[in-house]
Amino acid sequence: MGIEQWIAVIIFVLMFALIVTEKIERQYASLGCGALMILLVFGLCMHSKEAIIETLNFRQIGTVGFWYVKGMAEEASAGINWATIIFIAGMMVMVEGMGKAGFFNWLCLCIAKAVKYKAIPIFITFMIMSFGLAMFIDSITVILFLAAVTVELAHLLKFSPVPVILAEIFCANLGGSATMCGDPPNIIIGTSLGYTFGDFVTHTGLFAVISLVVVVIYFYLVFRKDLVQNIAEGEHIDYPQPGSAIKNKAEFAVSCVIFALAVVLLVTHAMTGLTVATIGLGIACITLITSGKSAIVLLKKVDYKTLLFFVGLFIVVGGLEQTGILGIIADFIARISEGNVYMMIAIVLWVSAIASAFVDNIPFAATMIPIIKSLSVTCGLDLSILAWTLALGTDIGGSATPIGASANVVGISVAGKNGHLIGWGKYCKYLAPATIIVMTICMIGIFVLYL
Repeated sequence: MGIEQWIAVIIFVLMFALIVTEKIERQYASLGCGALMILLVFGLCMHSKEAIIETLNFRQIGTVGFWYVKGMAEEASAGINWATIIFIAGMMVMVEGMGKAGFFNWLCLCIAKAVKYKAIPIFITFMIMSFGLAMFIDSITVILFLAAVTVELAHLLKFSPVPVILAEIFCANLGGSATMCGDPPNIIIGTSLGYTFGDFVTHTGLFAVISLVVVVIYFYLVFRKDLVQNIAEGEHIDYPQPGSAIKNKAEFAVSCVIFALAVVLLVTHAMTGLTVATIGLGIACITLITSGKSAIVLLKKVDYKTLLFFVGLFIVVGGLEQTGILGIIADFIARISEGNVYMMIAIVLWVSAIASAFVDNIPFAATMIPIIKSLSVTCGLDLSILAWTLALGTDIGGSATPIGASANVVGISVAGKNGHLIGWGKYCKYLAPATIIVMTICMIGIFVLYL
């Protein structure tokens, strides 16, 4: 390898090390390493102004195809994927607006009331709700409000919230795999390779729904003894009513309409030609306009650290692509599999799952996209098969450990703050087997349906 390739690899490993060790905040790690990639690799080693322009990718935003692509797939591009960043930012604004309106607390209380505030029915319905909401809303947000409501209900109804929170975490990660907007890796895969919301629902969504049935049964069997309610006979409990979560009915109604509009636009964007960047920006604008004086508050609550993390990440991965490192990795995987497509699928799926259990799945997915593109060309395998394999591995694999996904960290944190500590041993005892079960289902399903 040339000097620029070695330096690019060193910068990439450094970024990963900084992210995993959490010595500094991850957005500073990715932006700092991105700056090093531009200065050392593109500047000093390659002397390539064009490599910098292609990686920063600002000109993509000014093209018509970035906003509207009637009759064709979204154009894939190297470097910073601005469509992903704009879409996620837009969804963040929408979710903050919904949270402020009390939508999430209202929904949880409605379900609890519908099942008569019984622990096991709440356990099952909250799993399904976690799965369903995570299809459209960031799993971090889903777990943040679900875990908080779960702890509140568990204290009221006198059962342990830990089994429910663990199951919610897994189902949120599983639900995120079902759609293009459910998990950041899927957004990156979809916008980079030109797949639509419908494509993800049809393929990864199928595996996710089948897996949901299995994991609901699994979690019921392993946790049913821990969900006994210790309510004394004749004890009166003042159950909270769903209406108590709504402080402003007009604001609540508007947030429901905006959420429904976002879902409709995402489901139909292949037909309308509106890209995810257009949808994300449009939904954010509508949310801010209808929020009135609260618009500034919503903007302040957007997670800008995550957005900046994406920018740095895409620059670093762009450096690996520009220097040819990703092509070398693809050739290596192809040689190991010796042209056997079954072996190749298994390698991509399980390596993605194992890696995502210990490191952030976002940079891993971004790194793997150019690799699977190269593998598709080298081995003559349909790119979409590798795309669904990568999506399932990165989305679901992160459930295996407490640090595998941001939703895991958030759920454990909420439980811990309320006196319910969840250590590595307890977490992995229940969720690692569930992850292995689902990954096995996905692998067999891919073999049967696509090969």
